[in-house]
Amino acid sequence: MSDDAASRRHQNAVALAYQDGDGAPKVVAKGKGLMAQQIIGRAQQAGVFVHESKELVALLMEVDLDRQIPPALYRAIAELLAWLYHIESAQGNGGPATPVPDVVRLINT
Repeated sequence: MSDDAASRRHQNAVALAYQDGDGAPKVVAKGKGLMAQQIIGRAQQAGVFVHESKELVALLMEVDLDRQIPPALYRAIAELLAWLYHIESAQGNGGPATPVPDVVRLINT
């Protein structure tokens, strides 16, 4: 088995959703292996940004489906959402992209 195939088999993915009125983003899908690949594929097909962070995904995998993320992850998720908003705005205006926030640092603070 190739390293790439082994890597996909052990891959995890978590999808978050946020709606106005929600107190915090919710875990709406999560899975390992083939399920993770399907979550990522659907996100990419829908034009949703896919961020890779093993540490953040590991923590989010502990959250039950349809539950809000825990307060300890608010800052990390908020930084990612702000960064995505900035990236989308910059792309629309032809501006430069900014580096991805260090979510590991944000989780540990």
